[in-house]
Amino acid sequence: MLRLGFHGAAHTVTGSRHLLESDGARVLIDAGLFQGLKALRELNWKKPAFRPEKVDRVVLTHTHIDHAGYLPRLVREGFAGPVHCTPGTGELAGLLLMDAAKLQEEDADFANRKGFSKHTPALPLYTSEDAEQAIARLTAADYDVWMPLGDKLQARFKNAGHILGSALVEARVNDGDRTRTLVFSGDVGGYDMLLHPDPTPPPACDALVIESTYGDRLHDKTPLADQIAAPLGRTLERGGVVVIPAFAVGRAQQIVLLLNDMMTSGRLPSVPMHIDSPMAIDATRIYARHLRDHTLDADVVAARLCPPNLQFSRTTDESKRLSALSGPRVIISASGMLSGGRVLHHLAQRLPDERNLLMLVGYQAAGTRGRALLEGAKTLRIHGQDVPVRASFLVAHGLSGHADADGLMRWLRACPSPPRAVFVTHGEPAAAEALAQRIGKETGARTFVPILGATFDLDTILG
Repeated sequence: MLRLGFHGAAHTVTGSRHLLESDGARVLIDAGLFQGLKALRELNWKKPAFRPEKVDRVVLTHTHIDHAGYLPRLVREGFAGPVHCTPGTGELAGLLLMDAAKLQEEDADFANRKGFSKHTPALPLYTSEDAEQAIARLTAADYDVWMPLGDKLQARFKNAGHILGSALVEARVNDGDRTRTLVFSGDVGGYDMLLHPDPTPPPACDALVIESTYGDRLHDKTPLADQIAAPLGRTLERGGVVVIPAFAVGRAQQIVLLLNDMMTSGRLPSVPMHIDSPMAIDATRIYARHLRDHTLDADVVAARLCPPNLQFSRTTDESKRLSALSGPRVIISASGMLSGGRVLHHLAQRLPDERNLLMLVGYQAAGTRGRALLEGAKTLRIHGQDVPVRASFLVAHGLSGHADADGLMRWLRACPSPPRAVFVTHGEPAAAEALAQRIGKETGARTFVPILGATFDLDTILG
């Protein structure tokens, strides 16, 4: 018996949770939070369709919230097994999960004090104690080392080129004289990207689960520095503040590299840069410890990752002092889709001022404030108030941690032979359907676009 269930990231970009069942072994690939639309966020509060206490173990592809952020809630619901990950993922998960728990606790407390929650009292999805219990279950394994996951099931990690520690998962199921190989892509990194190397080609497999975040789109191939030099230069020269909402892990570090290189070369004036996110600060230090790791580009050195004009705001008081500073300067703060955290306070202050610039540098899921801006919103609802958007607005393409449609096909074609079955996940419906059609047409593979809760009998599909 070999079954694969899709309990997240099905017809949506977030909440990755894929349940692999093989002769009694139950392994959950990723445990992500749903983000974006209210209907999706509410799914985090519902009991999953599977029984967490019956899951034997979890395998994490990487630490981003939409792949790992549900883990403390999963533990709270009864999961008691080990969580397998790469060493880099393990280090970053300790930061991300604690930060996520604290943000939820702080947001719930703020909502209770300000009275804008519809629930009395507002409660966090999980607490710091839940996060600590989840972190205690992390078990690290190096890339290319086989891990036993059951009597007939083993898996290993290969570098996905997305963030530090990110991996695709190659799982092998041995059933007598027959071996089935399944590959879970996690998030596939782009090619020729700042900071991270190209993704490792997928190994030969019978079935592939592939993400489709940009399954129907291509990234702007214009060099990123060329896209942003003029608008950032104008903002800084007029004394404005550039606010960059960025994922704390990976994206914040890429931005520092890019802007520092542009300031060093003279393409931008040299101004103070600030990282206002405790998790991003600690993540930067973890990245610095991995500079000689093969999961990072060899030409990244500490002087580029942590230049002299980079300042860190760790405490709440330091963040408040940063809010009082005038320009010119650059503020990098989480979260990347404007869904919470300190960046909301900076937006509430800086968006009404037309001298400033907001620069979006990553994917904006449906229902997020970032997507609302992309769709032309003139105000943003922040902490119960409607904040006018008068600042300049820029969408910079080229820092996405995800391969675009051509990149995904390039990665898939690098497989020694086409999979017989491909499950297209982690994408909005149009993106997933477009990629599935393209994969079927160009490789001949049988493709599926699962809906939430769908379970497939792989013995029947693979024959």
